[in-house]
Amino acid sequence: MVIKRLLVFVAALVFPVAMLTAMSYGAATGAEWTLIGPDGGNVRSLAFDPNDPSRILLGTSAGQVFVSQDGGKTWAPLAHLGAGDDLVIDHIVFDPTNTKTIYAGGWGLYHDDEGDVFRSDDGGATWKALAGARGKSIRALAMAPSDHNVLVIGALDGVFRSKDAGATWERMTPENPEVLENHASMKNFVSVAIDPLNPDVVYAGTRHLAWKTSNAGQSWHNIKDGMLDDSDVFSIIVDPKTPSRVYASACSGIYKSDNGADLFHRVQGMPHSAIRTRVLKQDPVRPSIVYAGTTGGMWKTLDGGAKWTLVTSPDVVVNDVLIDPRNPERVLIATDRGGVLASNDGFAKYQPSNHGFSHRMVGEVISDLKDTNRLYVGIVNDKVHGGMFTTDDVGKTWLQVSRGLGDRDILSLQQAENGVLYAGTNHGIFFLTSLIGAWQPAVMINGPVPEWQKKEEPVAPVQPKAPVSKSKAGTARKAPASAVKKTPVEIPIPIAIAPRVRSIQITDKAWYAATNEGLFISVDGGKKWYGTPVDGESDFVAANDYPDGTLTLATIKRAFLSRDAGRNWTEVTIPKYVTGLYNFTMTPDSTLWLATREGAVQSPDGGTTWIHVLGGLATKQVLAVKYDPSLKRLLATAMESRGVYESGDGGKTWMKSPDATFSIRTAMGYQDQVLAISWHNGLLLQQSGTAASLAGAATAATAARGTEQH
Repeated sequence: MVIKRLLVFVAALVFPVAMLTAMSYGAATGAEWTLIGPDGGNVRSLAFDPNDPSRILLGTSAGQVFVSQDGGKTWAPLAHLGAGDDLVIDHIVFDPTNTKTIYAGGWGLYHDDEGDVFRSDDGGATWKALAGARGKSIRALAMAPSDHNVLVIGALDGVFRSKDAGATWERMTPENPEVLENHASMKNFVSVAIDPLNPDVVYAGTRHLAWKTSNAGQSWHNIKDGMLDDSDVFSIIVDPKTPSRVYASACSGIYKSDNGADLFHRVQGMPHSAIRTRVLKQDPVRPSIVYAGTTGGMWKTLDGGAKWTLVTSPDVVVNDVLIDPRNPERVLIATDRGGVLASNDGFAKYQPSNHGFSHRMVGEVISDLKDTNRLYVGIVNDKVHGGMFTTDDVGKTWLQVSRGLGDRDILSLQQAENGVLYAGTNHGIFFLTSLIGAWQPAVMINGPVPEWQKKEEPVAPVQPKAPVSKSKAGTARKAPASAVKKTPVEIPIPIAIAPRVRSIQITDKAWYAATNEGLFISVDGGKKWYGTPVDGESDFVAANDYPDGTLTLATIKRAFLSRDAGRNWTEVTIPKYVTGLYNFTMTPDSTLWLATREGAVQSPDGGTTWIHVLGGLATKQVLAVKYDPSLKRLLATAMESRGVYESGDGGKTWMKSPDATFSIRTAMGYQDQVLAISWHNGLLLQQSGTAASLAGAATAATAARGTEQH
C-alpha cells in the first residue's frame, strides 16, 4: 500500500532516521540547483526578526524553512529540519535579546510520536534538535515575554517548560491526568500562551477545552466558563499591555475574557458553525485590532472584538498571521495551498507574495513540442490553486490554466502533434485546445477498442428455390436483404467516477493511458478511450512507449511488454526478491530496466535473466531509470536521494549530481540541462555547467574502461 501511494503522488512517505543536526542550505548544498516554481503552496508559519523585521522566516509542512530579506517580497530556501519530509513546522520564535538564536517546533505528519524542537544559534544556517523534547508532537511553542530563557511547548502528551533556553525540560502537566479528578482531558495540547509579566502563568488549549496555571504547573484549573464545552482551543493570546485580557479561538467561535480567563464571552459577528479559527494575532501598536485566521478566510476587528469583518475570500485557509511592528498596515498571512498573501493596507487589498517560494507537488512536467522554452506543469493536491501552470521564462513568471478542471489533480501530461494538451487526472482524461480556453473531459469507455476486434462478415440468409412461373419469368426479383448486425451501445464512464490516470503516452499508432481501472487506448486522436484489464490486472502505475512500437506496462507486482502497439501483451518474469515496482522501462539497446524497492535491476535478454545494478547507483528505492534522448544518457532517481544519477555507458557506471536542496522524484533533460521534479517543492533546474561536467565525467569513465580492456 505504501508503494501505491508513492506512485500516484498523493503522499510522499519517507523513512526517517535518527539525527540531531538538521540540514542547512548554503553554497555547499544545492548551489548547483535552482528552484523555479511554480510559486506558492502550503505555508504553516511566519516569524520576523525583531532586530530586522524585513527578515522573515517561513515554515512548511515538509520540514523546510525559507527566508525573506525584503519583508516577504521574495523568498529563498534556508534549512531543512528533521530527517524526512514530513515535519510540520507550525511555530518559529526569535530570541529578542539575540536574534541569531531561533527556535522552531514541529510535529510528524504521519505519526503522533514524531516531532522536535530545534534551535539555531547562527541565524538559521544550522539547527539542532533539543534532546529533552525529542519525539514529542509539538503543536505549540511560546517564549516568555519577560524572560527569553523560558520556553513552553504544548504537545500531545502534555505541556513542558524549559528555563534554560531549551537545554533541559520539565513537565508542567500531570504525568497521568486520567487518575486525577476533573483532569482526564489534560492531553492533546494544541496551543499555549504565557503571561507577559509573570512566566509562571501559562494558558494551554487542548482538543477539548482550555486550562490555566498560575504557579508554573503545580496546579491547573480548566477555564471553560462562558465557553462551549468540548471546544478545540486552537489559539490563545494575552494582551501584552493588559494581561487580564485574553482571547481564545475554538471550533465553536472566538472568545474574549477581561478577567484573566475566569469568564469568557463569545464574540459576535463571525459565523462559527462552518469555520475554525486557527490563529489569533493582535496588532502590536493598536491592541484593539485583532486578526483571526480561520478555515473560512481572515477576519478583522477594529474594536477589540465587538464587530468583525471578513477581509479575504472565504475560501482562504489561514494558518498564521504576521504583522510588521514598524508598519502594522503591512500584514502577511500563511495559507493552505495559496502560499503567502500580503497587504500594505491592513488587508483592504492583498495579493500573493511567493516569488522564490514553492511548496507544490508536481504530477508531471513536459516542454512544448514546438516552443521548447515553454513548460507545462501539472499540480497535485492544491485544488483550485493547482491544476496546470505554464511558463515561458524558466519560472520567472507562471500562468495558471485550470478552468474546467475543478479541484482535480493532474498526475500526467502529454501534448499531441496539433498542440492539444492532454491531462491525466485523479478523475479522468481532459484536453485543452488553447491556453485561453477551458479543459474538456475526454470520453472514457469500459471495453476493448472496437477497431481492434475481429469483424465478422454478414451472412446472407439461405432462400429456398421456388419454381419460376412462365408469366413472371421476365420480371426481375428483389434480392433478399442481408442481416445487419447492430452496433453495441457505448456508455461513457461518468466523469465524477472516472479512473485515476497515472500515465499518458501518445504514439503514431495509438494513445495509451495507464489507470487504476485498466489500460485505456485511443485510436482516434484522443476523442474516445477504451479500457480493459491486461491479464487480469487493472491497477497500473506506469506505461512507457518506444520508437520501435514497444510498450512497457507495470503494476506494483507485475511487468508486461507489448511488441505490437498494445494489441497483445506478454508478462515479463521479475526477480523473486523484488517486492514492489515503481517503473518498467527500456533503453535504446533493448535492455529492460525495473525500478524497484530493492534498487534497479536490468535484463539484456528480454527478461530471461536479471542483474542487480550497482556501480554508483542507489542500492534501494530506485524510482525510475530512463534514457533521455536530449542528453543522450540514462537518468535515475531514488527515494532517499536529493540528487540525480547519470550514466553515459548504458548503466555500467553511475555518477550522482550534487545534492539539491529538496528530495527529487524524477528528472528529464531540458535545453542541455537537467530539470527535476521534487517531492514537495516544485521544479529544480540544474546549472548547465554542472550537467556538462557530469556528462564529460561519464564519457571519460567510459573511455577509461575501454582503454583498460585493450
